[in-house]
Amino acid sequence: MPADLTTPRARNLALALLALTQFVVVIDASIVNVALPSIGTALGISQDHLSWVVNAYVLAFGGFLLLGGRLADFLGRRRMFVAGIALFTIASLLGGFAQNETWLIAARALQGLGAAIASPAALSIVTTTFGEGSERNRALAIWGAVAGAGGAAGVLLGGVLTEYLGWEWVLFVNVPIGALIIWQAPKRLIESTSGAQKRAFDLPGAVTVSAGLALLVYTLVDADKAGWTSATTLLRGLGALVLLAAFVVIEWRSRNPLLPLSTFSLRTLRGANVVGLLVGMSLVSMFFLITLYLQQVLGFSALAAGFAYLPLSVSIIVAATAASTLVTRLGFKPVLMAGLAFVALGLAWFSQVRPDGSFAVDVLGPSVLAGIGLGLSFVPMTIAAVTGTTPEQAGLASGLINTSQQIGGALGLAILASIANSATTDALTSGVRDLKIALTDGFSDAFLVGAGFAVAGIVLAAVLISTRDSREHSQAAQRGEVTVPAV
Repeated sequence: MPADLTTPRARNLALALLALTQFVVVIDASIVNVALPSIGTALGISQDHLSWVVNAYVLAFGGFLLLGGRLADFLGRRRMFVAGIALFTIASLLGGFAQNETWLIAARALQGLGAAIASPAALSIVTTTFGEGSERNRALAIWGAVAGAGGAAGVLLGGVLTEYLGWEWVLFVNVPIGALIIWQAPKRLIESTSGAQKRAFDLPGAVTVSAGLALLVYTLVDADKAGWTSATTLLRGLGALVLLAAFVVIEWRSRNPLLPLSTFSLRTLRGANVVGLLVGMSLVSMFFLITLYLQQVLGFSALAAGFAYLPLSVSIIVAATAASTLVTRLGFKPVLMAGLAFVALGLAWFSQVRPDGSFAVDVLGPSVLAGIGLGLSFVPMTIAAVTGTTPEQAGLASGLINTSQQIGGALGLAILASIANSATTDALTSGVRDLKIALTDGFSDAFLVGAGFAVAGIVLAAVLISTRDSREHSQAAQRGEVTVPAV
């Protein structure tokens, strides 16, 4: 019996299921971070290779998001959503039983692939289930609250599970959740596609874009270790650019392109994806730097560091919830710019961290400020990324904005980790004897550059995102005008 989404209760249950999926996908990028020392000891993984427990997930996730979004349009959004979650769940189970380094890293890559299939499918189901306007704004506010808080919640949950149950449970925890989602999806979600007339699949485009994005992410996550100007990094970067250029040529000449280049004629979509890149650069690097400061300078345990993220998580949830109403009243553009301003101020405040600091003085205030900014940024950015798109483009638009954020996250982390390491090394070379002082110098410089990313986001949002689109979206939402969801 097909799902019936004609009642508010049914639609809310569908949204809850989709939001739960996004929460699991997002936290898995960070939940293993605090478990890495335990994983390294248990499986005998060297410090140099331990980062690939995280990178394998990020690499597969970022590399296949665009393909996952388009597969959802072609083959069925609910079908690909369930397939992605099934792969993610199986990979989590396999990862929890891992007996060696290769086994675990392969399982994490499979998790990333499953997430890359499920995440854009889930977002496209949201955009095709809830009509454009106030209804979709509310749905995306919930989506944004869950996705934005997921990174912080992952650190907390990872600390608790590792402390009390063992590192395996940062992976096993996904299994019952995935099983619940797979069981409920046919009952709660309606199947939809982009239409039979567009079912021809662009295999050359799929291969080149997935390979190009995966190689680009790999280049970024390994750049600090290999050296930014090393021949290895430059050749990898060149290879990624060649593959992506080949993809553009293939799409230009294809009768049934994976990514119709006409999609980028939508000014607001273009602008939202550029801003999404900068939001990702600020977001991922902020979580990384805060965690290191708490543990390496303030001496927090993994569990205490996890709990230190609670104010940030709560701030994101509250701000994202408020963002729905603000977008309806003011439009997505001013709300997005205000959110990025909060992020910039929060990161600038973080740049004042002290080697003899405390959570109350150095972390709590900027965490709340940055959390408000992320909640206010994420929701209007997602709304802008799908505004003006047709139901047939839902998976594509969802894959694009997810890809922008993932590439931004990898790029931002690579740049800021390099800046922090360089500043710390310079401090030690110049005669600083206290490691905490040297580390804090590095974190301070990196936080300040992160604030610069957010400021750049404000400027580009002002220039690239259409004020008219934002105003018309707001006016239509206030009048209660919505587009009919595709079913």
